[in-house]
This record gives sequence, C-alpha cells and structure tokens, in this order.
Amino acid sequence: MKVIDLTRDHKQLYFVCLEDWSEEIKEAGGHKEVWYNKMKDKGLGVKLAVDDNGEVGGMIQYIPIEHSFVEGRDLYLINCIWVHGYKKGRGNFQKKGMGKALLHAAETDVEARGTKGMVAWGIPLPFWMKASWFKKQGYSKVDKQGILGQVLLWKAFTDDALSPKWIKEKKKPETIPDKVVVTAFLNGWCPAQNLVFERAKRAASE
Repeated sequence: MKVIDLTRDHKQLYFVCLEDWSEEIKEAGGHKEVWYNKMKDKGLGVKLAVDDNGEVGGMIQYIPIEHSFVEGRDLYLINCIWVHGYKKGRGNFQKKGMGKALLHAAETDVEARGTKGMVAWGIPLPFWMKASWFKKQGYSKVDKQGILGQVLLWKAFTDDALSPKWIKEKKKPETIPDKVVVTAFLNGWCPAQNLVFERAKRAASE
C-alpha cells in the first residue's frame, strides 16, 4: 500500500469520493469539481491511498484553515478523510491501515509547508469521521457544538500554535408567515451534502 498525490487519471474518482459505482452520487452534480478548481491554487491538498493491486481505497483532503468553516491561524483543516467501506464497487478497504497512512502523509505535507498544526472535525457517534479515531492518532478536543454535535480537534506542531475554534452562527434563515421556506447549504467539497442540496432544491421547485 502507498499514498500518492491526486493525479489527472484519478480526478473523476476523487470528485465522487471513490463511489464511481453509485448511481445515487450522480445526483450530487458537479459541485465538487467546481470547488476543487477554486481551491487547487489556494493550498488544497489531496492524497489517495492505493493498495498493492493499484486500486484506490482511500482519500484525504485538507485546506488552509482561513478558507474553512473554522476560526484559526497558520493551521490546516482536514475537510474529509475517507476509506471506502462498502462491499459494492471497489470493495471494503477499511481496517488495513489506509486511514493512518493518509493522515500521516497529510501531516507531513502541511508541516513541510510551514503550518503550525493540523485541525480535524469529528462526530461523537460511531460512524464516519469519528472523533474517537482522531484522538487515538494524537489529536485533542478543543471545541464542540451542542451535546451530540461535531467535535473540533487538533494536533499542534509548534509551541506557539494557537488553538482553533468553531465559527459561531451569525445569521438564521428568515421566515415568511404562512409560507414554507427551504434554506439549503452548499459547501461544494462533500458530494453527500451536495446531494442533499440538490434534492432540497428539486423539492422546493415542485
């Protein structure tokens, strides 16, 4: 197994988060590709984990925290780390060390760029982007949203690194009396969230 940088040959696979087998993911549209083209010259890092047979089984993407949904300085944020775990398509690559290898490669990359630490977000419940997994990799919790909300974690590389924090809600969607208002959020980098956005937009237009 090895970790490589994103290549032209793997871009379309990256844009669908390794789920090229899924018909459903096509509903997410081309938002991730648009996001990638905006961010590729702003410090975006993307790495893929490839097994001994040349199959891509995992990915990680990370950006300067100044371009993220977290408040911080001189840090990088991991948007997503994902090792394909479905039996469908390319199969289950989890529990083979790909996640740890991807995280280590990303940390080495951003530290070489001169950043002062790596930031991650996780879910306190036992599924995708588990906060407990990051803790096992040496990350510490610095902030949290609600009782069962997202956890913000980080690993400092230097003594003068300043800890990050969640950007607090600044505005709520406006309501209109006697009308149903649909407010949808689009981040671009996550096809799963892009899919929800597209479905909400379609439902609102009906």
